[in-house]
Amino acid sequence: MRALTARSALLVPILSIALVASGCDAPTEAVAADTQPALQRAAPEDVGMSSERLTRLHDGMQQLVDDGRLAGITTMVARRGRVVDFQTYGQRDIEAGSPMEEDAIFRIYSMSKPITGVALMTLYEEGKFRLSDPVQRHIPEFTDLKVAASWGADGPVLEDADHPMTIRELMSHTAGLAYGIGAPGPTDRLYATEGVLSRQQTLKDMIIKLGAMPLRHQPGTLWYYSIAVDVQGYLVEVLSGQPFDEYLQERVFGPLRMVDTGFHVPEEDHDRLAQYYGYDQDRNLTAPANSGTVGSRAFLDPTTFFSGGGGLVSTTTDYMRFSLMLLNGGELDGVRILSPTTIELMTRNQMPRDNPERSPGQGFGLDFSVVLDPVASEFYSVGEYYWGGAAGTWFWIDPAEDLVFVGMIQQRGGRGRPNVRSISHRLTYQAIIEPLSQMEENE
Repeated sequence: MRALTARSALLVPILSIALVASGCDAPTEAVAADTQPALQRAAPEDVGMSSERLTRLHDGMQQLVDDGRLAGITTMVARRGRVVDFQTYGQRDIEAGSPMEEDAIFRIYSMSKPITGVALMTLYEEGKFRLSDPVQRHIPEFTDLKVAASWGADGPVLEDADHPMTIRELMSHTAGLAYGIGAPGPTDRLYATEGVLSRQQTLKDMIIKLGAMPLRHQPGTLWYYSIAVDVQGYLVEVLSGQPFDEYLQERVFGPLRMVDTGFHVPEEDHDRLAQYYGYDQDRNLTAPANSGTVGSRAFLDPTTFFSGGGGLVSTTTDYMRFSLMLLNGGELDGVRILSPTTIELMTRNQMPRDNPERSPGQGFGLDFSVVLDPVASEFYSVGEYYWGGAAGTWFWIDPAEDLVFVGMIQQRGGRGRPNVRSISHRLTYQAIIEPLSQMEENE
């Protein structure tokens, strides 16, 4: 958000020098830190898509609003590096009578994870670590972690880990960590009891708590969604010597002109934060009393807990800028964040050889889910990668079709929330009338 980038106005000249010194490409001309270059636009037909068929996507999203299943939605589609469709539907805040706007701010929760992974991999490119490094080499609190072989009446029955978790395992959710939210297992309950994700702490506090707890399972044996990306945020602090929020601003948000992305919404932008909805027992939309722009202070006030796993807010445009950087091999608007080879590494399956899938047809890279078999996974292309957030935000990137989609809602999951991700996926691909391979043959 623009207020979050105020300190960056002083950093623009310094940042440009630092980017050149590190081998990155600086912008060709100065851009104020609180402004955002317009994304390139194109008519759908110019990039092999159909305007008429995209109306099916519009109609499908609007129907979810008209049926009372979602309050408000934004969708943005880009192909061949240019935005071909950006739509808003419904209400940002039903009670306030506020329509959804293009600049609405959303709690993106776990869509923070790919951003954290990118930040960590900038340090990988600087030679600060190897993926095979034991995490304990950089985080001593994780030395000689035990594994909960089972749980008895008096607590966990412990055994030694057969090897220290690695950074590769940390980035692929195979490190043996738990999460502490939602899952009923005893390790998750312990995380919740000890408040490992409390906003009233620092990342260092979280690490100290985790260092005193057992792992859920042996590292490298299976995929289990976990607090691993919050640990990655602390690893960024250790390796860079900077607070995680400052590192993200200087190395990701500032260079990419993600002017509305950060760990809280400044006061002057509170009215842009989309209301967060749930469902009552009859599956009617409800606004939880403590989740609106007036009730809960989460995401409205500055925090000391910079959660790389779920702590960011952002906009549709900001996240599209981040996604286009990824699809473009690590570069956007003349600024390079990562190399193409690093992006390829991050989007390559990193799962253990004896357990290569996290679900049918899907593996997991470095903070992205990766499509291995489109038939088994019911996707369209080998190599699609994606993720989503707890409040329903979602995105995917398809290098085979040079396609990016970003969608935003603010809807708690459960029985009432429709599968807007699957619906939008089908309705976007049916609008492609010229496959990329065909377009390239005709050029």
